Amino acid sequence: MHTGKVFAATPDTTGIAPFMDLIGQVMRRPEYKEAPRVFVIVDNGSDHRGQAAAARLRGAYPNAIMIHTPVHASWLNQVEIVFSVIQRKVLTPGDFPGLGTLSHALLAFVNRYNRTARPFSWKFTADDLTALLRRISQREQAATAQQATLRQAA
Repeated sequence: MHTGKVFAATPDTTGIAPFMDLIGQVMRRPEYKEAPRVFVIVDNGSDHRGQAAAARLRGAYPNAIMIHTPVHASWLNQVEIVFSVIQRKVLTPGDFPGLGTLSHALLAFVNRYNRTARPFSWKFTADDLTALLRRISQREQAATAQQATLRQAA
């Protein structure tokens, strides 16, 4: 997150082993290996869900601390922003005749991206979140009141 650089892999399958391999790619770098703490922020995907995954990570890398984003809050995860960039810049349905060419395109993009990578400037604050939640709550309350009015009229 401090550099904006992306670590990428295109394993043949998903699962715990490919996830831990990718984490190993990160944690072998001196700046992470020697850091007192490294926060690994993940969603609740099956490869890294729950306390067992956090314990497995901590067992392999004692300075790594797994943080799970809340369910349905992938927008809090910086890698989701990277996925969005890749989706806009690399992935067009039907462009790839096979997984090999897709893998090559993804890794080539990450290599090029990392030459000019910068951290994302995330400007969404706690106040912004509070305001968003307030607006959502007001909409839900209005919808509930409207449904109650319609039921009474029926």
